[in-house]
Amino acid sequence: MLCKGFLFDLDGTLIDSLPVVELAWGNWARRRGVPVDDVYSFIHGKQAITSLRHFMPGESEECIQAEFTALEKFEAQCIDGVTALPGAVALLNRLNELDIPWAIVTSGSMPVASARLLAGRLPKPAVLVTAEQVARGKPQPDAYLLGAEKLGFAPQDCIVVEDAIAGIQAALAAGCPVIAVNPPPETPQKDAIGLLLTSLEQLLIEKDGARARVSLRTA
Repeated sequence: MLCKGFLFDLDGTLIDSLPVVELAWGNWARRRGVPVDDVYSFIHGKQAITSLRHFMPGESEECIQAEFTALEKFEAQCIDGVTALPGAVALLNRLNELDIPWAIVTSGSMPVASARLLAGRLPKPAVLVTAEQVARGKPQPDAYLLGAEKLGFAPQDCIVVEDAIAGIQAALAAGCPVIAVNPPPETPQKDAIGLLLTSLEQLLIEKDGARARVSLRTA
C-alpha cells in the first residue's frame, strides 16, 4: 500500500482504554437500567452522544447532554490502566522520522482524547480531530474527510488505521484505504480492507519518494 499520510483512530487502535470505557459505560447502563451487553456491543467507534441518544429515546436533549457531561468528566479523569498498544509509539515515531504526515481522528471528545494521549505517552499529533469538530460521527465519513483535509491530502491518499466497525465504515465511505487492527469477526466489507493486522508491530513503513510504502513484516 502507498499513501501520502495516515489517519489513526485512537481507542482500540493506538490506545488500550477498554477497561475505562467499559467501567464508565457499565456503570451508566446499570444506573439507567439498560442491558450492559447491549451497551457494550453498540458504543465502540461511535461518539458518546450518539450512543446516549440511541439508549435514551424520548429523553430531552438537556437530559442527554447532562449524561454526556458526566460521562466525559469520568473518562477524562479515569486514566488508570490506559496504555499505548504494542507497536503504537514505535510506529508514530517512525512516521515522524521519515517525515510522513499523520493525524489522529477519534470519536472521543477533546478532554477525553487529550487525557488518553498523555496517559499512553504517544507522540503529539500535528492534527487531532475530535467529536466536537464534526456534525456527524462515525460511521459517517465526516471525521476522516476532515482529517485528510487538515493534512492537505485527498482522502484516497490517506491510509486509515482502525479497529472498530463504525470507524472502518467511516473510512471506506470517505474513500480512504484501510488497515484494520483486530476488527470484530462480523466486520462487513472485509474484501475492501487493504490489510488485516493483529498488531501494529506487523507494519513495515518505508519511504518511496514523496509517499510511504506500507507492507507486512516477514519476520
